[in-house]
Amino acid sequence: MSQPSVPRKTLGRPPRISREEVIGTARRIVTAEGVDRLTMRRLATEIGSTPMALYHHVRNKEELLLLLLDDHAARTLRRPGTLSADPRERVVVAAVAVHGALAACPWIVEVLTADDLMSASALWFVEQIVDGLVACGLTPERAVHGYRAIWYYTAGEIVVRAAAERRRADDDRTTHRERVFAGLAPDELPRLAELADRWAPLTAEDTYRDGLDALVDGLLARR
Repeated sequence: MSQPSVPRKTLGRPPRISREEVIGTARRIVTAEGVDRLTMRRLATEIGSTPMALYHHVRNKEELLLLLLDDHAARTLRRPGTLSADPRERVVVAAVAVHGALAACPWIVEVLTADDLMSASALWFVEQIVDGLVACGLTPERAVHGYRAIWYYTAGEIVVRAAAERRRADDDRTTHRERVFAGLAPDELPRLAELADRWAPLTAEDTYRDGLDALVDGLLARR
C-alpha cells in the first residue's frame, strides 16, 4: 500500500522587520565584533530575515553605518543645560560635546571618513558652531569653512588616536616609529633627537581641547 504523501511546507514571506531592529542588531554586532564582521548577509541571519528584506531599509553597508552613526549621536549627544553668552565658548563647548560622544565609541572611527556629520541629532551642535563663529565676526561663508575645519580636526584626532591605541594594544613589539627614532642623528635632527625618548608619551597625551582652542583662535584671528 502506498504511503500518503506528506504535505509540503510552503515558505511564506520573511517576518516583517523594522528599521529599529536593523539598527539595534547591527549595533550589537559592531560593538561586540567590529565593523569588519558586519555584512548584510550576517545582519539578515541575525535578524532571521533575508538580505533582500534589509534593502527596504538600507541600500548598502555604507548607508547602514551612517544610520548607526546617527543612532549613536541621538543616544549620546547631550545638549548643555545652559548656553554661554560668549559665542566663542559656545563653539568650543559644542565641538567638545561632539568629540566626547564619538571618541567614546570604538567602532565609530570606521565611519568617520564620511564627508560630514549631518545627522539630525548633530545639527543642533553644528548650528552652535556656525552661529557662534558668525557672532564672533566671521561672515556666514567663513563660518561654514570654520565649522568644516573644526570637524576635520575633531574626526581626524579621533581616527588617528584610536588607530594608535589599537596598534599598541595588538602589538607589543618595537614599532616602526621607535626604530626610526632610536637611530636619529643629533647633528642632523637635533630637536627630534632630544625629544626621542619622550615622543611616545607626549604624543599619547589628550591634547584635543588645546588644539581646538588654538584652531578657534586662529579662525577668529582672520576676521
